[in-house]
Amino acid sequence: MRSPLAAQIVQWLVAPGDVVRAGDVLVILEAMKMEHELRAEAPARVLELLYADGEAVQMGDALLRAEPVEANDPAGASAPPATPAGPATGALRADLQRLLRRQALTLDAARPEAVARRHSLGQRTARENIADLCDDDSFLEYGALAVAAQRNRRSEDDLIANTPADGMVTGIGSVNGALFSAERARAVVMAYDATVLAGTQGMRNHQKTDRLLGIALEQRLPVVLFAEGGGGRPGDTDMPIVAGLHVGSFAAFARLSGQVPVVGIVSGRCFAGNAALLGCSDVVIATRASNIGMGGPAMVEGGGLGRFRPEEIGPSGVQHANGVIDVLVDDEVQAVAAARHYLSFFQGRVGDWRAPDALALRDLVPENRLRVYDTAAAMAGLVDAGSLLPLRTGFGVGIHTALARIEGRPLGLMANNPLHLGGAIDADAADKAARFMQLCNAHGLPIVSLVDTPGFMVGPDVEARAQVRHVSRLFVVAASLRVPYFSVVLRKGYGLGAMGMTAGGFHAPAFTVAWPTAEFGAMGLEGAVRLGYRKELEAVPEGVERDALFERLLAQQYTNGAAVQMAATLEIDAVIDPALTRDWLAKGLVGAKVSEQRAGRFVDTW
Repeated sequence: MRSPLAAQIVQWLVAPGDVVRAGDVLVILEAMKMEHELRAEAPARVLELLYADGEAVQMGDALLRAEPVEANDPAGASAPPATPAGPATGALRADLQRLLRRQALTLDAARPEAVARRHSLGQRTARENIADLCDDDSFLEYGALAVAAQRNRRSEDDLIANTPADGMVTGIGSVNGALFSAERARAVVMAYDATVLAGTQGMRNHQKTDRLLGIALEQRLPVVLFAEGGGGRPGDTDMPIVAGLHVGSFAAFARLSGQVPVVGIVSGRCFAGNAALLGCSDVVIATRASNIGMGGPAMVEGGGLGRFRPEEIGPSGVQHANGVIDVLVDDEVQAVAAARHYLSFFQGRVGDWRAPDALALRDLVPENRLRVYDTAAAMAGLVDAGSLLPLRTGFGVGIHTALARIEGRPLGLMANNPLHLGGAIDADAADKAARFMQLCNAHGLPIVSLVDTPGFMVGPDVEARAQVRHVSRLFVVAASLRVPYFSVVLRKGYGLGAMGMTAGGFHAPAFTVAWPTAEFGAMGLEGAVRLGYRKELEAVPEGVERDALFERLLAQQYTNGAAVQMAATLEIDAVIDPALTRDWLAKGLVGAKVSEQRAGRFVDTW
C-alpha cells in the first residue's frame, strides 16, 4: 500500500500478522488538518509496517507490505475485523442527538403554556397555520435555529427557550399540490409568531424575511405572510444601532408587487411595521377579531393622540369598509382556506369543474327596466360552481370584483351594482375597479366586465371628493392592459361610465356583447329626454299632457338605444341569449392571448 498524498501517520489500525478483508481501514493519515482513511482493496495478511505513528510520508511512499489471501482462507475467517466497531445499529450519534434536541425546542410542543394561551384566545399558532396552508410534509423551514439578537442582556438558554426562530417562521412549501404540479404549487410562507415577543420585528427575523423575499423574487414564487404582530422591536442589542432604520425588508417586500402574487393574513393585532408589510400585499385576508393600524396604543399615546385600547385601533369593521381588508372571515381556518383559494387562481387551470345552470341567466334582469337586481347573481351564474372569490366586498360597493374560473381557466370578473346608486360609479367604486384591473394585468388574468351603469356619479357632493381624478383611473389603467378584456352589457350602458367599464370604449375589448335587456345612450335616457327636448316639453302644459309627451319621447329613446339597434350599427359586436354568455366567454378566452409584460409607464390619475 502506498500513500496517495503527503501526510503524517496518525494511527495504524493493524499489526504484522493480521488478516484483513477488502474495505477494512488499515491506517489513518493527516494532511491539511484533515484525516484520511486508507482501506484494504482486497483480502490480505499484513507482513510489515514501514512507518510508525507520527512519522511523515510523501505521496507514493510505501506504507506496508502484505500478501494476498483467499477470501475463504481459514486463517482469515477467525481474525477480528481491523475496522473499529461503530455505534450499534439504529443508535444516533451524539452530534445528531444534540441537533434534534435543539430543533425540538423550536416547536410548539416545547412551549405548552404559550400554546395554551394562544388556543384560549381562539387562535392558532404560527406553525399550526403553516401546517394547514401547506401540503403535508412539504414545508422546508429556513432559519429555525435563530434567536433574538439579545445576547448582551439574556442568557443563551433563555433565548433558546423563549425566543425560538426569533419570533418568525419562514420557509418554502407546497400549496394546492393536489391540483397543480410541484413547480406551480411552490410558495414562500412567512409567519410572525405572536407567542414570541408579541410577534415583533427583530434583527434576526428581518434577516430571515430578506432571505426568503430574495428567493421569492429570483424564483418567482408567490408569498404568503401571516402578519400578526406589534411592529419594530427595540430590545435587540447585539449590534450597535441608533434608530434601527437600516432595514431592507420593507423595500424588498414592496419589490414583489406585480412580480409575484402576495397574500397578507391577519388574525389578532397587526400594528406598525407588521402593518406596513401587510399593506404592500396584493390581497389582505383578515378575521373579524383583527385590528390593523400603522401605530399601536403605545405609539398613539406617545404621539400625544390619546389613550386607546388595541381593540379601538383599526377594527376589522372599519378596515373592511375602507378597503384595507379584501376578504373578511370568521377565523384562521377560513383565512387559510381563502388564501389557498386565492393562490389557486395564479397557479393555473384546473380540469375538474362544473357549470352552473345557464338558463337561470335569462330571467336575472327584471322586465321592469326600473327594477333593481343584484349583479352578483350574474357573476355566480357565469362561472364554474364554487370558484367565485369576491374581493373588497365592504368597499366601493358600487362595483363587485371577484376572481373566478370559466371551464377551469382563472380570470378576473367585475360588475356594476345597481343596488348602490343605481349602478352609478362613484370615487370608491372607480378606485376599486382600477386596482382590480391592475391586479389582473400584473398576473396575467383575463378580465370580464358586466356592465349596468347609468354613468359616472355626478353632483356637488361627489365632485368635492375629486370624482374627476378617481373615475379617470379607469381609462388610464385600461389603456395599459396586456390581458384580454371582455364586456357584457346586461342592462344600462350609458355614457362615459359605460365606456370606463369597457376598457375605454366599446371596441376596446376583445368583444362587447349585450343581453336583450340592454339599453344604450350618451347619458341616462330620462335625462337625455329632459335635456334634449326641453323646449318641446315646456311648450306643453304641465301635468298629464306633459307627462304623456315625456313618456312617448322616452319610449322613442329606448327604442333607438335598444341593444339590437346598437348591434345593427356595429357599435357593439352582438346581442346574445343570456344563457349563451358563458359559451361566448369560454370561446373568447380560448382565442385571446396575454401579451408580454409591459413596462407599465403611465401616471396614475390619483
